Amino acid sequence: MLIGEVARRSGVSTRMLRHYDALGLVRPTGRTVGGYREYADADIRRIFHVESLRTLGLSLREVARALEDPAFAPQTLVADLIRRTEERLERERELLERLRAVEGAEPAGWRAVLRIVELVRDLGSADPPRRLRTVLNPAANEPVPTELLTAAVLAESEPNMAGALRWALARAGTDGLAGLAPGLRSSDAEVRRRAVLAVAEIPGDAATELLTAALADPDSAVRGPAALAAGARGVTVAEPALIDMVVTGTNDVDAGEVLGALSRDPATADRILDALTAALTAHEADASVRLRLIQALVELPGTGALAILQPLRADADPAIALVATAFADLVAARSSG
Repeated sequence: MLIGEVARRSGVSTRMLRHYDALGLVRPTGRTVGGYREYADADIRRIFHVESLRTLGLSLREVARALEDPAFAPQTLVADLIRRTEERLERERELLERLRAVEGAEPAGWRAVLRIVELVRDLGSADPPRRLRTVLNPAANEPVPTELLTAAVLAESEPNMAGALRWALARAGTDGLAGLAPGLRSSDAEVRRRAVLAVAEIPGDAATELLTAALADPDSAVRGPAALAAGARGVTVAEPALIDMVVTGTNDVDAGEVLGALSRDPATADRILDALTAALTAHEADASVRLRLIQALVELPGTGALAILQPLRADADPAIALVATAFADLVAARSSG
């Protein structure tokens, strides 16, 4: 089969076939009387083998080694190809995010595009002080676009920098919620947690709705901050998550304070008191849990906690009895005062 027919059937250009021949990668078995390349069936199969390996990202030198060296083991090369592909995909992902940032900011001209690209680069810097300067002291005193701030908030892992970004985003009001909402649906629990912390600093009903929805998150590291923020806004469905935080000792002091604030409503107070009492019974063998629950009871307004604390004065555990006595006296003095 002559080179033109091979090119037509294989999809490999005649120029590339000649290049393969020059490299010794695929040499035609014979020549015609006129000196034209003539490919046999085995040559055609080798061409397809070369093209298949090239689709994996192998260089022509690597393809030649794979086909010629019987001792060649693919594991190392394949692992290297995976690493190179992952690096390329990461570069492509960064480019895609940069393009989306430019699109979302709706620049009016190329000068604005260049500024957005500069902001994206600075916010993605490995140097935290540089990222901080970009947020707090933007060039030309122009605030960082909300779209860039939300993306930075969801990506930032350094605690101080994350706080500065949330502060800057909160100044934009509810405009940042559109960019944070997808973060609450991320498959990465850490991204969802960052989104909740940012939403918590934005006032308004729309933010409260997002926090309430986050109470159903399967990860306690996301539910906890959502419960603290939603409960502080008067969302009573946060109560079970808050009580669980007291039981597990996760920000239990903060959770107790929020439960106390929610208990200013008498109907809510009765429900929370019942839930804390049930938790005391359920964890009667764990002194540390009981101590945290007693501390949460003291946060409740009024004297409702006294009925629970009084019997605990005589508890078999000396630490429980001592704390319950001190707190019962505190609640009694508080109500009489």
